[in-house]
Amino acid sequence: MSKLTDIPKRILIGRALRSDKLGETLLSKRIALPVFASDPLSSVAYAPGEVLLVLSVAGASAYHYSPWIAAAVVVLMFTVVASYRQNVHAYPSGGGDYEVATTNLGPKAGLTVASALLVDYVLTVAVSISSGVENLGSAVPFIVEHKTACAVTIIVLLTLMNLRGVKESGKLFAIPTYVFVAGVFLMIAWGAYRGLVLGDDMRAPTADYEINPQHSGLAGFALVFLLLRAFSSGCAALTGVEAISNGVPAFRKPKSRNAATTLALMGGLAVTMFCGIIALAMTTDVKMAENPAHELLKNGVPVGDDYTQNPVISQVAAAVFGDGTFLFVLLAAATALVLFLAANTAYNGFPLLGSILAQDRYLPRQLHTRGDRLAFSNGIVLLAGTAAILVWIYGADSTKLIQLYIVGVFVSFTLSQIGMVRHWNRHLAAERDPAKRRHMIRSRAINTFGAFLTGLVLVVVLLTKFTHGAWVALLGMVIFYVTMTAIRRHYDGVAEELALTEEDDEAARPSRVHAIVLVSKIHKPTLRALGYAKLMRSDRLEALSISVDPAETKALQAEWQERGIDVPLKVLDSPYREITRPVVDHVKSLRRESPRDVVSVYIPEYVVGHWYEHLLHNQSALRLKGRLLFTPGVMVTSVPWQLDSSEAAKRRARRRAEWNAPGAVRRGTVGRPAREPAGAEPPPPAN
Repeated sequence: MSKLTDIPKRILIGRALRSDKLGETLLSKRIALPVFASDPLSSVAYAPGEVLLVLSVAGASAYHYSPWIAAAVVVLMFTVVASYRQNVHAYPSGGGDYEVATTNLGPKAGLTVASALLVDYVLTVAVSISSGVENLGSAVPFIVEHKTACAVTIIVLLTLMNLRGVKESGKLFAIPTYVFVAGVFLMIAWGAYRGLVLGDDMRAPTADYEINPQHSGLAGFALVFLLLRAFSSGCAALTGVEAISNGVPAFRKPKSRNAATTLALMGGLAVTMFCGIIALAMTTDVKMAENPAHELLKNGVPVGDDYTQNPVISQVAAAVFGDGTFLFVLLAAATALVLFLAANTAYNGFPLLGSILAQDRYLPRQLHTRGDRLAFSNGIVLLAGTAAILVWIYGADSTKLIQLYIVGVFVSFTLSQIGMVRHWNRHLAAERDPAKRRHMIRSRAINTFGAFLTGLVLVVVLLTKFTHGAWVALLGMVIFYVTMTAIRRHYDGVAEELALTEEDDEAARPSRVHAIVLVSKIHKPTLRALGYAKLMRSDRLEALSISVDPAETKALQAEWQERGIDVPLKVLDSPYREITRPVVDHVKSLRRESPRDVVSVYIPEYVVGHWYEHLLHNQSALRLKGRLLFTPGVMVTSVPWQLDSSEAAKRRARRRAEWNAPGAVRRGTVGRPAREPAGAEPPPPAN
């Protein structure tokens, strides 16, 4: 890599790491928590607001259902966390839901889970970044006015951070994540103290507003449907829980135990913060509306299009700490930052899952390649590009994007838990130790309840969110599923085509080799190609020239005889002045005459030193190689001839200290001559 591109890359993502340094990138629990759990921890910043937004359809009187909805979300959270603690112990390899479903339910179920997770990871980035931009925009109007551009810029910055490696990104993200968690807990504790001990009347900025309900007096099925829809929106607090089970290999040893502990910490923190914010929102009388410009009333008059509806957590902080105080500003900044960083859960989950799918031949193999910093760079870039497109399409509007959310994660939750039930059934059938059987039965009961509950939530989510945008997520899952199936079919077809059979040893060994040296005129490159072809000791060797100009062809034949070149010269007439087709037709005719023979074509080519010289040379050779490469039984060999300009370019590069072996910049050897092996002789002078 040249100095021009390598040095900026090192500045942006750091020096390259050796493959044997992979162990140094493993994470401790205190770093793994913000890396893998930033999504569920940060979702408490918008999940309570989504519950209130849905309930506002029936007016502020429906808010009294929010504690019951919060309780249902808590039960679900504890169930999912307990279930995934079984997963990380049973499947610590990092395949997570995909591996569980594939192993126990079959490849189609595994591919369905993988499709759901890939869609969910993309949406995690889009929703988290968009929500963070909206939170920050409440304090900085410029961001609201250009929120799409700001969201895409933040995606680019997060991508660069993650390209530096998991450990480095974890260190960067740990501080704001812990500041956010500490700020929310301080807000809950101070709010409880003011309300219960001091008896203060804490009022949110929207406490005196009224809500003009879209549907008042809902009862029966309509009310149940509204509550189910509010519950499904509150389930956004569970997104990202599965990332820890996918990221077990990134933990320090003992990996499974550390991952399970991190899961428990994440569940406890998320549940406490979610319930605390809901309780404070009820206490401070927060008002939210799906269409605030017309449904939110101040003194009986709609607030209008100029009104900016601040998130629930921001309104609660204003009521508890005081609007504009230091703690309010600190929590607002930490909330916006942690929402940006919540996308880091997807930046770790998506590339790792993509790597596993690439190993299984469902995605391009490039996704299994680690970059300079030992991260799966191609997966990181693919995730960032897809999320940026989604943000641009939806204008970084979290309210629209969140309707696409959750479907994928509950598909993976449900199939994973069903797979775990079958896992325990299979092991119970062979286990005879009573203590181990009791442990397995208890684990199976946890996963059975988890499968039932997450399956029920999946049905609720599909019923309540399908027409609100969930169909887009389902469409994305179908597209991923079909694409990965096609990629696997391609790889399987190639593997089958290349697989050896008993007859292949003989079939792969050609009967004879017919060598052809292409000749346009007699000069040094032609003589070098002829000399090289002779050294290969082919069964037959001939020189081939295409007659475009009869006078030039006659002169070539005369010089050939005059020089006494001991290789027969064959001339093909080309009345339409074509070069490529006569050569290809001749080669194909040789193959038809002797199908077991191999035809080896030697093409003299110039090595030039200036970009414009490429336009003046080698064009016929490029076209010819492009055609011959698709002809079975034909080998194409380029015989290079270095022109003086290539040597001049080399000397100029040496003077600029750029003529170094590949990777010289990252090794710090720029400006020093490349080290040669001991006893090596200097290269011969150019011809």
